[in-house]
Amino acid sequence: MKHQTLDQLHAVAEVNTQPVMSRTQRLIRWAELLEREPSRLLTALAGTEYRAPAERDVMRADSSPIAVAFTDPILHDEGLKDDSYGEAKRFFELTDHQLHEIVCYCHVGEVMQSSRAALSVRAAIS
Repeated sequence: MKHQTLDQLHAVAEVNTQPVMSRTQRLIRWAELLEREPSRLLTALAGTEYRAPAERDVMRADSSPIAVAFTDPILHDEGLKDDSYGEAKRFFELTDHQLHEIVCYCHVGEVMQSSRAALSVRAAIS
């Protein structure tokens, strides 16, 4: 059996997929991705709590905790469309407060260790 990505299958057939992971499964997957390199330094987002919703929703940063999730083919296939704050909030079904705890610089400064982000993601599960 030859394994192919969804993008490869879309090139040769019409593929109709429905996300199959629950919210909890998506969050666990994100935490596990962050835990793979616990000392990796990630970029925090600046002042998420001070931005207007429309501005906050488009916030992103290279090497952010959200960017780690977006590079994962499994989460991408589940429907994670980009690495913006608004997309992470939608896809992981998080409140602004929960996502703020995961990505905002006010708790950690400009950078954070991946392990710290993973702990915050796991805290959002319950």
